[in-house]
Amino acid sequence: MDEIHIIKEAQNGDRKALSELLANNYNILKGYALKITGDPNLAQDITQEAMLKAVLNIKKFRPEAKFSTYLITIATNTYRDYLRKNKRLEPMDDDIVSSAMSVEEISLNNIQYSAVLNILSQMPYEKKAVFVLKHYYGYKYEEIAVILDWPIGTVRSGLHYCIKHIKNELERRKLL
Repeated sequence: MDEIHIIKEAQNGDRKALSELLANNYNILKGYALKITGDPNLAQDITQEAMLKAVLNIKKFRPEAKFSTYLITIATNTYRDYLRKNKRLEPMDDDIVSSAMSVEEISLNNIQYSAVLNILSQMPYEKKAVFVLKHYYGYKYEEIAVILDWPIGTVRSGLHYCIKHIKNELERRKLL
């Protein structure tokens, strides 16, 4: 079954379809939340809250984009709310960065990858979100603009400055 059909079935009250839709997108959402928060516990909370909000609002969803994009948008807004309420996040420690490694990460240079995750974890949310969406999830600039509710020029410049910051940090750490 294609995703649009599953969405329509879920919107009509089919619990099995809703469960399949959520299961198909869970890992994408959880991976995004982990990369953006840098904290496995907070990522789990953001993932669960985003899933709950998606279930409660499934009838409002219009499949103009993939369901995973919808979930990531909800998670992004949930995390923004969390940051507003808590004002500041502590950077993730190196042990957490190392324990969060996936097959994708192992295939990359482990030292540089861990360093990039560490650099990202210390950056403000607004600066790292665009990088994570573009380079980990492959979203186009237009899609990122919708998810973050930013003008496309802000997305482009935000990505440019994030990459420049990461590169400078890697050079400073003598990893480039």
